[in-house]
Amino acid sequence: MADVSVTICTHNPRRDHLTRVLAALRQQTLTKDKWELLLVDNASDEILSDSYDLSWHPRARHVREETLGLGFARLRAMAESCGDLMVFVDDDNVLASDFLEEASAVHEQYPSLGAFGAGSLAPEFEREPSPQIRHLLPMLALRTVPSARWSNNPRDSDSRPWGAGLCVSRSVANAYRQLLERLDLIEVLCRQGRRRLFSGDDDLFAWVAVAAGSGFGIFPQLRVTHLIVADRVEQSYLVRLIHDHSFSHSILRYKLEGIQPRRIDRFRYVRLFLHGLKNGAFSLRCQWATASGEDWAARFIDAERLEPQRLASVRA
Repeated sequence: MADVSVTICTHNPRRDHLTRVLAALRQQTLTKDKWELLLVDNASDEILSDSYDLSWHPRARHVREETLGLGFARLRAMAESCGDLMVFVDDDNVLASDFLEEASAVHEQYPSLGAFGAGSLAPEFEREPSPQIRHLLPMLALRTVPSARWSNNPRDSDSRPWGAGLCVSRSVANAYRQLLERLDLIEVLCRQGRRRLFSGDDDLFAWVAVAAGSGFGIFPQLRVTHLIVADRVEQSYLVRLIHDHSFSHSILRYKLEGIQPRRIDRFRYVRLFLHGLKNGAFSLRCQWATASGEDWAARFIDAERLEPQRLASVRA
């Protein structure tokens, strides 16, 4: 059975949430000699090693990463960890008690998959979402699939693993590090605390897995409860999420596929206006967030004189 590295990358976590995340890890059926635990404190205002006791795990340690950004925290975790399989756990992800055991089994059964993740991401809402935003809930990393899905087509979004409970082979993690450093776009692809809600780096794992000669997938036996705080079901948060998602994914598509994001021209203004008349103010805000994120990406590409860097292969 492969040795597993579990990493929690966190910035200013809610104490009650992170405590539950750690408690769920403490209850894992996979014996502790089979996995290590890293709590990566990503520039939190208060030093987390002063507040969270990891002595219950013989192979646990605190790591402090001073540069804010999920990408920097993940790169630090990759450099500090040593397991054959990396499992990324967010500070609001409560793993089922058999998650690590099941992840190890998937890794052994499907060695051709370089990245895989949870097929069951169930919400626990601090406040129930309104009917107006329910169609947007998958953007909060929520999904349930009845059976396993896998692919070697990085455009297959239905099979792509998300960051919550993401499992990555060591070889793909190494290739990811090399590519992210080569792209030199970590600050516009990766989430930066609450300042920017970018998420392009999650999709990058699927691209790297395929370029390294492997595939990716999701499995229903990998179960996570995602703790959703109240402000994440507010319309203002979702509009920000849509905007930043549109921007970071437009940059990623351009770099990897050469797809130029669209600017907002007068025709698009008219279409957005008509959409708002038909579908209401919130729907218009969502459509505008998508369009303005794409427009910002187009302007960023021009300003930085970016060029596509399509992946033929990467060394794993």
